[in-house]
Amino acid sequence: MLSLLKIQNLALVEDLAWELDHGLVGVTGETGAGKSIIVGALKLILGERADRGLIRSGAETCTVEAVFDLKKTGAVDAILVEGGLDSLDGESLIIRRIIGASTNKQFVNGSPVTSTMLKSLGEHLVDLHGPHDHQSLHSKERQLEMLDAYSSVEELAAKYRAAHIAWRRAQAEHDELANAERATEQEMDMLRFQIKDIADAKLQDGEEEEIESRHRIAANGARLVELCGGIAERLGEGEGGIMNALREVAKMIHELEKYDPKLAETFAGFESAHIELREMESSVRDYAEGIEIQPDELARLEQRIHTIQTLKRKYGSTVKDILAFQEQAEGKLGKMENRGQALERLKKQADAERVEVNKLGAQLSAKRKLAAPKLAKDISVHLADLGFQRAVFEVPLIMRDEPARDGLEEVDFQFAPNPGEPLKPLRLTASSGEMSRVLLAVKSALAKQDAIPLMVFDEIDANVGGAISEAVGRKMAALAERHQVIAITHMPQLAGLAKSQFVVTKEFDAKRTRSTLTEVKGKNRVAELARMLGGKAESAKAHAESLLAN
Repeated sequence: MLSLLKIQNLALVEDLAWELDHGLVGVTGETGAGKSIIVGALKLILGERADRGLIRSGAETCTVEAVFDLKKTGAVDAILVEGGLDSLDGESLIIRRIIGASTNKQFVNGSPVTSTMLKSLGEHLVDLHGPHDHQSLHSKERQLEMLDAYSSVEELAAKYRAAHIAWRRAQAEHDELANAERATEQEMDMLRFQIKDIADAKLQDGEEEEIESRHRIAANGARLVELCGGIAERLGEGEGGIMNALREVAKMIHELEKYDPKLAETFAGFESAHIELREMESSVRDYAEGIEIQPDELARLEQRIHTIQTLKRKYGSTVKDILAFQEQAEGKLGKMENRGQALERLKKQADAERVEVNKLGAQLSAKRKLAAPKLAKDISVHLADLGFQRAVFEVPLIMRDEPARDGLEEVDFQFAPNPGEPLKPLRLTASSGEMSRVLLAVKSALAKQDAIPLMVFDEIDANVGGAISEAVGRKMAALAERHQVIAITHMPQLAGLAKSQFVVTKEFDAKRTRSTLTEVKGKNRVAELARMLGGKAESAKAHAESLLAN
């Protein structure tokens, strides 16, 4: 149940800490006193979009906090763990939301979370019905969800949905390939030409750098021979050559060492330098002799570079890109050439998935067919309690031409509120006041299957009165045996049946207006019920006392 709701600076509420008990909780008060703020606070807890205009004038932020005490926590724990939080492990679930002019933060048990997580949690915590929420009964999809909940087929329905998704995916792939524009012979010929164009070049990744290096040498062979000759001549032993000069230096070093042997250490590296220069001269001459100026080789290299550049202009900026283009073209051509095989494979896959859909769908249909008349009977019983003693309610199943995501059939609740009238779709027969009672009858029929702990009814008893409003109250009280129920109401017959009653009032001081929520007991509760009954006369007071006594 919801054990605590705290509100700070939300609209007219300055600071509220509302402690709740289990059972039916009635919330009453004058029109405009601020009862809707409770619903607004719960909607914020459930992750709905925050309207910053709700922040109390003069405050920078508003805060809403709710504490839920849960017996069964499996579904909630799964959402928490998926979101990276710890499971409850017996602790309360505390949801806190802070809304500011430039901030919107939400926390679960002290950890920041997204509003998406709040919405997911809210689906398992609160079932909130406002004055127009009975319109959900107009939806065939929602009606089918109600029948499935009554049938306890959630696990089977989930398996069916998974099979249906797999079938639709396989069918879509088949249809996409079958309906795609067929490749023309020209397109296939173009792919074949492109593949051959690249394959004939026999490209090797990285060869471009090597070819360009060899081309530079071949194109500049004469200059390379000239430069090597000049170096060899200056290193050589001819007149003006380094080797000739070194020979003279060697003689002088030899003579110096005769006079002062200590200088041998100074000139220790001379001989090795002399040898290295001689080897350098020899290497340069060998390199020059190895250079062959071959016009045919130069032309071949130039042609290879031209071939690579041409392919780069067509298919990519590098040899690697060209080879990747070839691979993609081969794959595309392969798909075109093997189109028939792919279609056959996808058709077999789609047919197999369809068989599974039909099998699971038939199982789901069988359970729905068994449950539909039982649900109709249960709803009819509750409708009779709510004033529709001779109404007829049916839950017909209508087979679809093709399997849908939620099954092989759809549901369209049929209703005849008055005797002698033909059955018609619920959305076409019931008035607003009647629809509220039908909603309550449906919720009552589903009470055992509905695992949501808190139900909130916000003035759904509008447009009803007298004995009917008391019947509505008794039905809510019966729901409160399995759920915590908050009823925001103007009807004294309903409020008198609540286990506890709270009154929303407006208070004025010299500067501000604020709404407060106070529990009423004893004489105070009698006074509030008398007010709701229309006055402070002794008759109203006596009527109020009789409501509580009953």
